Amino acid sequence: MPELFDLLKMEAILQKYKGQDGSLIPILQEAQNLYGYLTEEVLGHISRELKIPISRIYGVVTFYAQFYLTPRGRHTVRVCRGTACHVRGGKQILKAVQKQLNIGEGETTPDFKFTFETVACLGACALSPVLLVGKNYYGKLTPAKVEQVLKQYV
Repeated sequence: MPELFDLLKMEAILQKYKGQDGSLIPILQEAQNLYGYLTEEVLGHISRELKIPISRIYGVVTFYAQFYLTPRGRHTVRVCRGTACHVRGGKQILKAVQKQLNIGEGETTPDFKFTFETVACLGACALSPVLLVGKNYYGKLTPAKVEQVLKQYV
């Protein structure tokens, strides 16, 4: 089980939504904000408290990309795979990120500094190729610029 202090915070979240239909997703969102990801213990606790089968909760968590079942890095690096980025060298940007972080798509560095993802589009086509670190966009990238960008976050 989570530590007692954390469990008290989880209880506060559950009490906030007590008796409300459709509260599972907001509860999961707040729990993830609290812990950084959704642990088996947290999901089990939510299941017991809401009297919802754990299989249904896992179904929701695995359906929505916003939920994570494993720890995430402090910085999420997203590389665009959209058409404009692809045409302007996005594949080299993706390879440069993988080389610099020494992880593959969907992975987190062992020190939990970075999680690496690709996305269909970042909506900044005029800046392509683009990557996003947290909420910061970096455009018109080259593999050398990727190294400079990521060094800022080490």
